[in-house]
Amino acid sequence: MHPHQRQLQILSRRHLLQHSVMGLGSIALSSLLSNDLPAAEKSAGHSGVRNSATFAPRARNVIFLHMVGAPSHLDLFDYKPELQRLNGQLVPDHLWEGLRLAFIRKQPRLLGTTMQFRRYGESGIELSDALPHLATVADELCMIRSLHTEQFNHAPAQLFFQTGFGQFGRPSLGAWINYGLGSENQNLPGFVVLITGNVAGAGNSLWGSGFLPSTYQGIEFRSSGDPVLFLSNPEGIDQSARRNIVDNINRLNQIQLADAGDPEIATRINQYEMAFRMQTSVPELMDIRSESKEVHELYGTKPGSSSFANNCLLARRLVERGVRFVQLFDENWDHHSGVFPNVRKKCNEVDRPIAALIKDLKQRGMLDDTLVVWGAEFGRTPMLQGTENSGRVSDKVGRDHHKDAFTVWMAGGGVKRGFTYGKTDDIGFHVVENPMHVNDFHATLLHLLGVDHEQLTFKFQGRKYRLTDVAGKVAHDVLA
Repeated sequence: MHPHQRQLQILSRRHLLQHSVMGLGSIALSSLLSNDLPAAEKSAGHSGVRNSATFAPRARNVIFLHMVGAPSHLDLFDYKPELQRLNGQLVPDHLWEGLRLAFIRKQPRLLGTTMQFRRYGESGIELSDALPHLATVADELCMIRSLHTEQFNHAPAQLFFQTGFGQFGRPSLGAWINYGLGSENQNLPGFVVLITGNVAGAGNSLWGSGFLPSTYQGIEFRSSGDPVLFLSNPEGIDQSARRNIVDNINRLNQIQLADAGDPEIATRINQYEMAFRMQTSVPELMDIRSESKEVHELYGTKPGSSSFANNCLLARRLVERGVRFVQLFDENWDHHSGVFPNVRKKCNEVDRPIAALIKDLKQRGMLDDTLVVWGAEFGRTPMLQGTENSGRVSDKVGRDHHKDAFTVWMAGGGVKRGFTYGKTDDIGFHVVENPMHVNDFHATLLHLLGVDHEQLTFKFQGRKYRLTDVAGKVAHDVLA
């Protein structure tokens, strides 16, 4: 192209952007027109992925429950009679030699569980008595007992579990899904985060967008107080004034976008518009008082409070309104001491609402296309951590981090019901059947959403990146 023609093209583009009607109507029209495109095509020319998929989605939405700190799978899901028999004995030399753990330094003793296990439902899935409510939906669960990861400290392992990489800077699972599929509700984000307590370790990088445009990051909602920080109008500013402010700010942003061509400026424009629409949609969403008495009794929710139960109910309300990915984080599952009483205490907080969520989704006809995922960054060791060096084990002892074998489960959204996948050895130390790496787990989850994990890519610093990096295989045996 001749330089003069190129300059005319740039001037024409600037003139169009700077002199178009920039009020609510034109922005709304632009938004409506863009809805016909895959979400990824809306971002700086990156191609969408749904059109390149060769299979139909089994799930439309995901509710991902991350138990921060890593629960002991050996006390909840993976019962080992041989570990019970060997309880209190020193770990065999062949297992201890060369073993690297986070905190245990001297050869420890094996630690059985004080929990009672039973088989539940027609499927006979074995669960701990710490989970009596989950036991009532055992036939909905797809139990994966063979997950393994590469990290054994919390922050790197949390990052690996949520981003597929053990260091900061990569997009989270929810951000990738939001980038690839977008939201079904233009008045709500495609990726929403709900937190119980504080999220330690990797912090908000667990729902960050990394090198993806920031419009795809998770948006934290709060179950008490202002649902989203700074969403409400300041005192003295009404809705009409706020609309005028947003329009004028976006006029300036459009001028800057025309000059710089930076996609983050487009993200800023979209976020202003989304925030304006959320002023109406979010308060209604977060007000759970409209739910029936029966629903509150099912979940154990209390309107106006902040709790994991409230967050589970909000998760159902979010996917009901078309939010693609809802992430719940629950803190304080890191039990280096007092593992038995503390696991029971935490289960008392989450067991009822998790089972209620599955039942509620099912009775509303939503479980078939909503994938519920439960998991954590790693598992816990079959040996004890603590000062007990005799054959006697007390409630004071804990379990250290264990990366080589742990359990996650899924329900709904195209996975087999009442199904167990994978197996660990007699003491729960190594995977011996159907190992599933975190990359495989991510590939399988994306597959359930109709996305080929090898096709969901983003070019950054000269390289095409993906959630599963250069690995990952779909575990077809868990698909319904």
